[in-house]
Amino acid sequence: MSHKSAKDFFRPLAVGAPMPPREIPARPSRAIHFFDPSNEKMAAKIPGMVGTVDVLLGNLEDAVKADNKVAAREGLIRIGQSTDFGPTQFWTRINSLDSPWVLDDLTALVPAIGDKLDVIMVPKVQGAEDIHYIDRLLAQLEAKAGITKPILVHAILETARGVANIEEICGASPRMQGLSLGPADLAADRKMKTTRVGGGHPGYLVREDPPKGADGTSQIDAPRAIFQQDLWHYTIAKMVDACATHGIYPYYGPFGDIADVVACEDQFRNAFLLGCVGTWSLHPKQIAIANRVFAPSVEDIAHARRVAAAMGDGTGAVMIDGKMEDDASLKQCLVLVALAEQLAEIDPELKAAYDAIEVPA
Repeated sequence: MSHKSAKDFFRPLAVGAPMPPREIPARPSRAIHFFDPSNEKMAAKIPGMVGTVDVLLGNLEDAVKADNKVAAREGLIRIGQSTDFGPTQFWTRINSLDSPWVLDDLTALVPAIGDKLDVIMVPKVQGAEDIHYIDRLLAQLEAKAGITKPILVHAILETARGVANIEEICGASPRMQGLSLGPADLAADRKMKTTRVGGGHPGYLVREDPPKGADGTSQIDAPRAIFQQDLWHYTIAKMVDACATHGIYPYYGPFGDIADVVACEDQFRNAFLLGCVGTWSLHPKQIAIANRVFAPSVEDIAHARRVAAAMGDGTGAVMIDGKMEDDASLKQCLVLVALAEQLAEIDPELKAAYDAIEVPA
């Protein structure tokens, strides 16, 4: 078995390609908003959405019908060439690596708008070999087009094998930007018995123990509280750990029930609390939910700043409102403070809210 030198990991894979990144920048990406570039009505709205969402993603894959693939690719190129994205990141999701369209996606997009594309999202990634293929091809296309900034790669976890190989996927290339959960395809591949796109399931639950009757026997048929569980907790937690280990970013994927904004917000918040930095948006109403949920609350930042102020050099322990805070508490608080500072740079409303916080002496 041959081994690659660690020094070679950060060398371009093609002569003339840009240097691979040594660190993935922490750019706010609360919502990755998907749009179909072949839909003229939808495409016309994209320039007006710049600055209102952290990431705009032109989708070329499954949500685009086969006879619209070329139109979607051409539409994405027009949008990329004509739009100033300013603070908003510009991503695309290419077709799967086993499709007849993916090679044309890459050879058309990179020369035409590779200087605009921040990230290419790759669906149905099975293992490191898929990332190696994309990595080499992107380097060749970047070199040929004279692109000076490497395009980053984002993988979607949509197969059981992909989840099993999550560590090697995360570490396959310095281009790796992050991972997203793809619950629908993953559910089908695992043969899970759910037809929902993300979210929980009323059948996946725990039930309160039965009460005891006067004679001490269990009353099985008595009313008992039930608590719906999260089908995706294990996978999200595994994804967060793998991404944190490799210095890249985890994202929740789609929440398919557009009308149920309450459950959508709950699911997004669960992912945020577990460590995800953002989620997908399938409808503009989900952008507002993601922007709200994937930003620390004013109350959390007020507390975090208070702990940071009280901890001084970060050693020892202090009591705040009857709770012990120590160096581990400070590390948790600094995660929130750093995120708040990043978001404040691009979101004037959040900046005003955070700036108004007064930290007690």
